Amino acid sequence: MWVGTSAQTVLSVGAEAPTHMCRSSAFIVSKKHNPMGLYYRVWKPAWICGLIVCLGSLPAVPSQEAPELAAKFVSTSGPPPVIRVSSNLVSVAVSVTDAAGHAVRDLGIGDFSVAEDGNPVPLAKLVEASQSPLHLDLLFDLSGSVRSAFEFEQQAAIRFLQKVWKPGDRVSVISFSEQPEVRLRNAELLPEAVEALLHLRPTEAATAFFDTVVFSANLPHPSAGPETRRAAIVLSDGSDNRSDGDLADTLTAVQRSETMVYSINLSGASVRLNEINRKGHENLLALAAATGGTAFLPERSADLDDIFGRIAGELRAQYLLSYYSPGSNPDGRFRRIEIASPAKPHLKTHARQGYYATARPF
Repeated sequence: MWVGTSAQTVLSVGAEAPTHMCRSSAFIVSKKHNPMGLYYRVWKPAWICGLIVCLGSLPAVPSQEAPELAAKFVSTSGPPPVIRVSSNLVSVAVSVTDAAGHAVRDLGIGDFSVAEDGNPVPLAKLVEASQSPLHLDLLFDLSGSVRSAFEFEQQAAIRFLQKVWKPGDRVSVISFSEQPEVRLRNAELLPEAVEALLHLRPTEAATAFFDTVVFSANLPHPSAGPETRRAAIVLSDGSDNRSDGDLADTLTAVQRSETMVYSINLSGASVRLNEINRKGHENLLALAAATGGTAFLPERSADLDDIFGRIAGELRAQYLLSYYSPGSNPDGRFRRIEIASPAKPHLKTHARQGYYATARPF
């Protein structure tokens, strides 16, 4: 979202650049241009590598002219030149449904309006789901509280993946009871995800629900581009008796990671019978509302396929909207986003409530 980099580059005239430099050369964001004091490792832009190679292929320059030419690229009296690139482009995944809850397709950029912190801003771009890769995390609760419906849940999740997956998407599978465990990370092939799901087995252990959602949100996705959508499907009752964090920590983590959370709670009627189950479902509702997802509470296991079908329909019909934030300062503040379809008020838009404006390297 926010990008702020500072690179120091020295170009050497008349020297051939080794090809490995273009692939692996990196620079560090200096503390001077990084008030948070964090150091990131990022790749040099490809055009710099190309310029180095081109310079290396120039004919020899007479010695009396070489200093004058070199001075154009290298400062002999001070530090190397600094290249700064910044962007305040914000991208938001949006699902649109009709009154019956069905996903709506074929909308254009003119069908949407967006406001940041209450101020309308023009949209710069719309990308449909078919052109936007999806990074999907499947979070499976293996604790004792969901054991009874586990096998049906497992098979329904496999059928869901077969519906929603397309080439270019990536899938991670994370199971949890007392702690999260990565069973599969960023898989590009559907059979790998199916196999990981088939190897899951329920337990009788306690539940670290909050810690697992935070863990999932913080997993790095190094291949994610600016037009990549990120979503998490959580199969759990939302109850927690093991985590170090709480709901507030979890909400912050998913909002920072720009992840849409969809949850499926198989507690059924028991949600209304005791305080623990009711509180767990409130956790699921809060996460879905903050991120633009949906929390489902099926009355019976047989409803799972329909629910997974609705989630798949939304993910396949999503829109990725991009705009330039009017705020130029990455101050770390949470900025609220409101997206609507004014010309079609009967439609309902689902998107995350906002984002944290923090500088990030490429």
